[in-house]
Amino acid sequence: MTETARSSRRAVIMGLGSLGAMGLAGCAVGTRSGAPPLPPVRLQMSRVARITVCLRPFRAAGPRLEVETVGDKRVVHNYGHGGSGWSLAWGSSSIAAGLALEGGVREVAVIGCGALGLTSALLLRRAGARVTIYAKERLPQTRSARATGTWSPDSRIAAADSVAPTFPVQWEEMARTSYATYQSYIGLPGEPVAMSERYVLADNTGQTPQLAPEPAAAAEEVRFASFGQHLAGLTPPYRTLMTNENPFPVAYARVGTSMQFNIAALGQRLTDDFLREGGQIVDMTFDTPADLARLREPVVVNCTGYGARALWRDESVVPVRGQIAWLRPQPEVRYGLFYRHVLMLPHPEGIVVQETGRNDMYGYGNADEAPDRREAESAIDTLAPLYR
Repeated sequence: MTETARSSRRAVIMGLGSLGAMGLAGCAVGTRSGAPPLPPVRLQMSRVARITVCLRPFRAAGPRLEVETVGDKRVVHNYGHGGSGWSLAWGSSSIAAGLALEGGVREVAVIGCGALGLTSALLLRRAGARVTIYAKERLPQTRSARATGTWSPDSRIAAADSVAPTFPVQWEEMARTSYATYQSYIGLPGEPVAMSERYVLADNTGQTPQLAPEPAAAAEEVRFASFGQHLAGLTPPYRTLMTNENPFPVAYARVGTSMQFNIAALGQRLTDDFLREGGQIVDMTFDTPADLARLREPVVVNCTGYGARALWRDESVVPVRGQIAWLRPQPEVRYGLFYRHVLMLPHPEGIVVQETGRNDMYGYGNADEAPDRREAESAIDTLAPLYR
């Protein structure tokens, strides 16, 4: 297995925990081995409510957390987190807020209303600053709302050979700060953050299922950074199931628990908290950095995510396409799984089924945000045999 392939599997496993077919609806898994049955996922294309596509903003050097002067504004950049935006949001925004408040500044603008924009704005407001979010879209319309919603702090976060020597320590600080902050959201109404059981499954056939053709990727092969070892002991370990414990018709299964972000509820909670605590959100579109001159605030925190590629002409931001087929909600399904490159994760707003590809180059350099029905069908067909 190549280093890139190992990175992909590591990223998904980290995200999962330690670091259609007719007749499925009535067939609970678990009867094969005598293990306690699990509610089956109803895997039929007829149950797909929508298909969403997100472009993850990958930067080889990692997230951009630095200060730039534009006209009479001091701009603090906070973007480029790859597939780790929600996972690192509180830690990254803590750094950005600290930079914004240097010199005793008490009035700050935040551009962007996604994961990084909302957390930056909240932290600045709680530090006593007057804060306004300026954005073209509210959270439900942003790319942050189309994320998978699983704890994945080093998913396509950087290229191993491009990061600064100090970045691993900074990354660990961001990850630990975020993980600790999210703990306070567990158990709140609407479950904005939850811990859910996850299964990682494999069969012993060595066969690869037929998948939809992968889009052509950029010519280079990126060696994605892996920092999971820095978080040893932070998340609960997985364990391998014995045959009589395995509820699935596969040879190998591991189980554990992992953090998940129920983004609709979490986003609403963050937005409500920001407004209740005195923040403001103003609709505004920015086409070039010169448009910052319209703002009254002397300091601007730029949290535009993939949008920074166009706004700041930052071609270091590379799109990594990811697609989700959202099945209609099944409240009884409280577990997730990963099998043959496909992830299933339950949310109150629907069940995520996502093709992750054979390695982390899947979707790299692909800026196509049009839904691909064939990819959704392939992902659902891959998981369906688990419930026969």
